[in-house]
Amino acid sequence: MAPLPAARLAHHERAFTYTGVDYFGPLLVKLGRSNVKRWIALFTCLTVRAVHLEVAYTLSTESCISCVRRFVGRRGPPAEFFSDNGTNFQGADRVLQHQISQGLSTTFTSTNTKWNFIPPGAPHMGGAWERLVQSVKAAMGEAYSEEKLDDEGLQTLVVEAESIVNSRPLTYLSLESEEAEALTPNHFLLLSSSGVKHSITQTEEGPRSELVRRKILGRSHEQIRTKLDAFWKRWLAEYLPVIRRQPKWFDDTRTMIAGDLVMVAEPFKRNGWERGRIVRMIPSADGQHRQAVVKIGQKSLLRPVTRLALLDLEEKREVPEGSGLHPGETVDAEMVNWPPCHRRF
Repeated sequence: MAPLPAARLAHHERAFTYTGVDYFGPLLVKLGRSNVKRWIALFTCLTVRAVHLEVAYTLSTESCISCVRRFVGRRGPPAEFFSDNGTNFQGADRVLQHQISQGLSTTFTSTNTKWNFIPPGAPHMGGAWERLVQSVKAAMGEAYSEEKLDDEGLQTLVVEAESIVNSRPLTYLSLESEEAEALTPNHFLLLSSSGVKHSITQTEEGPRSELVRRKILGRSHEQIRTKLDAFWKRWLAEYLPVIRRQPKWFDDTRTMIAGDLVMVAEPFKRNGWERGRIVRMIPSADGQHRQAVVKIGQKSLLRPVTRLALLDLEEKREVPEGSGLHPGETVDAEMVNWPPCHRRF
């Protein structure tokens, strides 16, 4: 298994600094007497595992950009986006790069925002958001299955599902104290699991001088920082050891190299796998090769090695003199030292 990427370990960073993006749907909503399709854009913080949901009206690039702008307006611009290779995501990335080059990036994200794509055909590399898609579907599926909603009802349901998923526990419940609660994404967003908390500073009513207000604000800000530091300490002590476990893929396998002949296992092609040759292996941060560029005819494809079936061809070489076979004839390498009677048989 690969080590966790830096985005999963970026503690003491603002929530949604590193964000994974995915779509799911469609969902049918009532519009007058007809039913129309809507999709849900899911944004997840790769560090604290919080989610943010937006309703997408189409699968176009323009609709994707609108969802991203609404997300940025409420959560702040992320440092990096991560997603699959959906055409709407690629279109949004092109718009982002164009705006950065034109100095207009503030209308979309920020000048430091980068969009990263996982290899095609590798959904397991996007498990951080694929798993939360399943959780969100479970949170809103029960209510949505009863009857079709209109756009306003869908917006309300999406926000409520977001609240439910963000209040899920990330760590085990402590048994040391009855008042202790498990760490949740809402602790980093709302400073508590449910968002319901008492005011930090109690003061008497009435007019206050500017000096008193500054002191109260300073104390409140310091208490908020202290709370967040305590949550991050719990994240490091309780949550980080859990996500660093590597429960499978312990043994090394034969490493593919450039020049190997492979079959490209396409998930949606039955009896239509194509044969190609690896032209370049792409190393990961730990030195392992998990992606490859495969040439099939005149086209080159980027694929994960989990989608490549190695064709292990036996080595051939010329027959030496005195072997009993015709000069220049080729046989399998392990047959060269066999007795002539066995070879001819």
